[in-house]
Amino acid sequence: MKKWVFSAVLYLVVVVAGYAVYEAVFGVNKGVEHNTPKNVAGQKIEEHNSHANAGTEQRHEEDNHEHGETSSKENEIQVTIKEGNKQLFLTLKDNSGNPVTDLEINHEKLLHLIVVDEHLEQYHHLHPGEIAPGQFKVTSKLEEGTYKAFVDIKSTSLQYEVQPIPFIVGNPATSEHAHSSLQVDKELTKTVDENKVSLMTTDLTANEPVTLTFDVYEAVLEPYLGAIGHVVILDEQAEEYLHVHPLNEQDPIFETQFPHPGIYKIWAEFQQDGKVTVYPFVVKVK
Repeated sequence: MKKWVFSAVLYLVVVVAGYAVYEAVFGVNKGVEHNTPKNVAGQKIEEHNSHANAGTEQRHEEDNHEHGETSSKENEIQVTIKEGNKQLFLTLKDNSGNPVTDLEINHEKLLHLIVVDEHLEQYHHLHPGEIAPGQFKVTSKLEEGTYKAFVDIKSTSLQYEVQPIPFIVGNPATSEHAHSSLQVDKELTKTVDENKVSLMTTDLTANEPVTLTFDVYEAVLEPYLGAIGHVVILDEQAEEYLHVHPLNEQDPIFETQFPHPGIYKIWAEFQQDGKVTVYPFVVKVK
């Protein structure tokens, strides 16, 4: 009887010990195997979120660029301009001093040159011709004085942003004031060479989309430089440059965004009967 009880107790101890060993060995492995898919899945989720965030940041940067926010990159094209013998000479070089030769045609021209005088009274939209790699020339009718040039170009490989380039024609007397204050137009209607044009705008608020609608009073507008019209805008200091094209091919309606509050001068260019006429307007942006 005692031997039987002893055997039973010994058997029970062996079974319990064996079960404990099994759990210790196979239970741990099972737990590891069970947790592994969670770790892999978690890693994939983190990778997905990382890619999604990168994509969102890239789209955000692209949206900023499309809305005209200033880029932090420096210009990779250096432009110089000189006047002599009633000619304007322009030189375009990259940062290594090599001539820039990869310009693409933009509105039917390789280069658009906007020139204004120091009082923003004179306005010229010129198209210099290329005379050598990276060199351009155009006939000038500028009188003696101080001017700013804006060279509007597009390179296929180099970063470029239009900036004012001061230059002098002749030996003008030094003026006490670089700029006379612009007077905001009380009425946005202009008559030039017997052609009448009126400007209507949405709210002129800085950093908000603004629509510029021109009433040409049933005049028949002709395509000019690949568009129904062109609009150039400068702030009072002639530092901020905007070149705006129409929203469609039929109507003289433009959309832009003013970078900061202040007074701006708008030049609208339209072609009728083969002649381009410029209509100036001065507005105040809040």
